[in-house]
Amino acid sequence: MSNLARKKIKRKNAPGNRSDLGWEHGVEVGSRQVQCNYCKEIHSGGIYRLKHHLAGTRKNVSACPSVPEKVREKFATLLYAQSEASIKKKRWYTIEEEDDGNDDELVEVQQLHSSKGRGKHIGSMDKFVTKNKQVTMNRVFKKGERDLVIQQIARFFYTSAIPFNCVKNPEFLQMIDMISRFGIGLKPPSYHEIRETCLKKEVDFTQQMLEEYKIEWKKTGCSIMSDGWSDKKRRSICNFLVNSPKGTIFLYSIDTSNISKTAEKVCQMLDEVVDRVGEENVVQLVTDNAANYKLAGEMLMQKRKCLFWTPCAAHCLDLILEDFEKKIKDHKYTIAKGKKITTFIYSRAMLLNWLRDFTKGRELIRPAATRFATSYLTLSCLNEFKGELMAMFSSEQWRCSKFAKTKEGKRIHAIVMDNNGFWRLVVKCLKAAIPLLKVLRLVDSDTPPMGFIYQEMEKAKEEIQKNFNNVQKSYKEIWDIIDDRWEMQLHRPLHAAGYYLNPSIHYDPSFDPGSDIKLGLYTCLQRMVPEVSDRKKIDMQLEKFKQAKGLFGIEAAILARDTKQPAEWWDSYGDDYPELKKFAIRILSLTCSLSGCERNWSAFEMIKQKRAKPLSTKEEIGLENLSSDDEWLAADSVDSEDDSADFDEDNEGDDEVSRVAAKGKSVLVHDVSDEFHENDDGSNDDDSDRPPPGFERVRDFDDYAMDVDTRKDIDDEMRYDNDSD
Repeated sequence: MSNLARKKIKRKNAPGNRSDLGWEHGVEVGSRQVQCNYCKEIHSGGIYRLKHHLAGTRKNVSACPSVPEKVREKFATLLYAQSEASIKKKRWYTIEEEDDGNDDELVEVQQLHSSKGRGKHIGSMDKFVTKNKQVTMNRVFKKGERDLVIQQIARFFYTSAIPFNCVKNPEFLQMIDMISRFGIGLKPPSYHEIRETCLKKEVDFTQQMLEEYKIEWKKTGCSIMSDGWSDKKRRSICNFLVNSPKGTIFLYSIDTSNISKTAEKVCQMLDEVVDRVGEENVVQLVTDNAANYKLAGEMLMQKRKCLFWTPCAAHCLDLILEDFEKKIKDHKYTIAKGKKITTFIYSRAMLLNWLRDFTKGRELIRPAATRFATSYLTLSCLNEFKGELMAMFSSEQWRCSKFAKTKEGKRIHAIVMDNNGFWRLVVKCLKAAIPLLKVLRLVDSDTPPMGFIYQEMEKAKEEIQKNFNNVQKSYKEIWDIIDDRWEMQLHRPLHAAGYYLNPSIHYDPSFDPGSDIKLGLYTCLQRMVPEVSDRKKIDMQLEKFKQAKGLFGIEAAILARDTKQPAEWWDSYGDDYPELKKFAIRILSLTCSLSGCERNWSAFEMIKQKRAKPLSTKEEIGLENLSSDDEWLAADSVDSEDDSADFDEDNEGDDEVSRVAAKGKSVLVHDVSDEFHENDDGSNDDDSDRPPPGFERVRDFDDYAMDVDTRKDIDDEMRYDNDSD
């Protein structure tokens, strides 16, 4: 074709000739800038980029969130056809480079042509990577082979009882990659290599990593965490870990089965850990609230003048929730009734199936980091599914069942249908517990909570007061229980100092530290900074901090007060006052709980046992994390003899429950989804005392709305079931 003829042919995307299909769904707003008709986003790159935006390929452009499905499929098919035509035109073979079963990474290699008659080699080309998703030669010829390999890997997981989430471990992906790179002929490791040779190398590698952590400890300080537990062989194990912003590392464990854990012995063990970590690096020791640990911590503080002993905040909060149940009559009554409901349902496979039909597969039991948090979160689940439970126990299915005719069935039915008694008390219990569960979530998170815990405890008390409409007689008993634990056990100088040094709190107009806050601050200063001259410097520098002088007062520092973590803020803007900066960072980088210890239990169990057990962490929310004899699952002599007989007959042949025992014995529940969904509002019966939807959520505590009407005196209207208590 001549050059003149080419000039007469207009491109379909040239101005004045918008014949490309993409222009039906976008508008040109500038030079090679097109606005999507659906989401109104403007993208550069012309109509080509818009088509990928509509198809959702994410190739150098984000996917349109508002495009109709038919349009998306249309452009996905169009782009695929264009890609195929382009490949055929250029005479390329496309070879897929497998990446964890995805077809996203494609390596295209130019076909090598040769002509024996002419004796020519037409050409060759280096490999290059594209992002097209299409059927490739490798998928045609390798898919069957890959399926066999993947099945063998899966079989290894199944027969070794390896948790499925291990495939997400980066080390697993690295292992697969290195095996594929090695190629044919890799000899697998021997038992001796895994047990001895490789293990020693890994220990050496871990020690090298430990040196990197020690460098961080010198800057931020660290917390030594110690916690005891018993494994399945009834051995008493004591774990020692070190926490810093860089992460929590496991130091070692001691089998203390034959050791009398007196305060003196515990103090000796902790003292040895301090020597190993370095006293100059340690800011605090965190243990549980047991009397021997508390005394050991105080003894160690007398010996080591520069560190603190701090009780585990999560343990203290759990003790507060325990006191609620023990000391407040309404809480004790309500939790007991709630347990009767869950044990009655979960010990009968047929009822459990009915429940899942009504709740669309969601569960009543909500495992949590601590025992009593589980109790109150499960009450929250009961409250969330109040409508579904009432519908189930008033259904024709229930009325015609054998369960409805038993004595215990009638009792459970009465509890569930007790709208003005049991359900009002559930809301009342949650008003007191939910604010503390928020604090528990904070201290159990990976973010250093030392700068926030003091304020969060105060907020929790204020929220409880608001939940009870500021009626003192309604919340005074709750406040008294919190204050007893907070003042006697939880509140520590480090909490006060963290509160004072947190810039997001300190520069708030309402900030007004009392004498207890300042006393905690200067107590920390005296213990953590032994040199008098340095203490004087820090005291003077605190005035600069209060007045926002130097870097503290620049615009970037002001804007970052509420966005950066407190320790990071000090690291960024504290350079004018290095002594104060170091002091603040070492406090604001601290943890408040033993969550790191608890998350390592199951991993330690896998090492100590001869046969690997599935790893189940506190992070995984599901019924598999509750033991089969958990009090919310295992019935406690709730069945009459007639009820037990009905129970055995109705569950004959049911394979969902692997072991069922009547008359109060435990059940093992399997095949339970660990995903809890948000509640669908509007599905429940009309109830003036029912909380708004935000209060019914299980996942989120922040959206709880505590404006439930409490006009009537609950105590006067409670109906206690004397026969069942």
